[in-house]
Amino acid sequence: MRTDPPETGDETTLLSAYLAYQRETVLQKTEGLTREQLGRTHPPSSLTLAGLLYHLALVEESWAVERFSGGPELPPWDGVDWDATPDWEFDAALGLEPDALRERYREAGRRTDAVVAAAGSLDALSAVPLRNGNRFSLRWMLLHLVEETARHAGHADLLREAVDGITGE
Repeated sequence: MRTDPPETGDETTLLSAYLAYQRETVLQKTEGLTREQLGRTHPPSSLTLAGLLYHLALVEESWAVERFSGGPELPPWDGVDWDATPDWEFDAALGLEPDALRERYREAGRRTDAVVAAAGSLDALSAVPLRNGNRFSLRWMLLHLVEETARHAGHADLLREAVDGITGE
């Protein structure tokens, strides 16, 4: 259930609340749709709502579990040849049921939330550096996830409207 972020609070609380709000916005855009509807494109784009859900699950786990915490690549991402199939998560999502996609995304969010809770400080640094060799802070990661999720929530708005005309928050 989507709730507005609080008007006040510490930085971790506010960043986490805004991320949760954007996650729920994406999930709301997929509610009540069939597998076929989640897999529809809106040309010229090849994006689908199904692909966005799976992509966002990958993004959260990649940044929080693997890069920030230094944990292993999780299934189903762990067996993917990303060089051969760079859009794997978008393609694979089309074969999954709506409830499974939504639950997988929620699960990724819970994993991110656990990483945030365990980190203790927004100034904590990642286990794995960026390509430039610099490690990133938990604050940077949360801002990055809010940005990525909000951007795709906008895509989801357009895709949902193209599927069945539903608009709004």
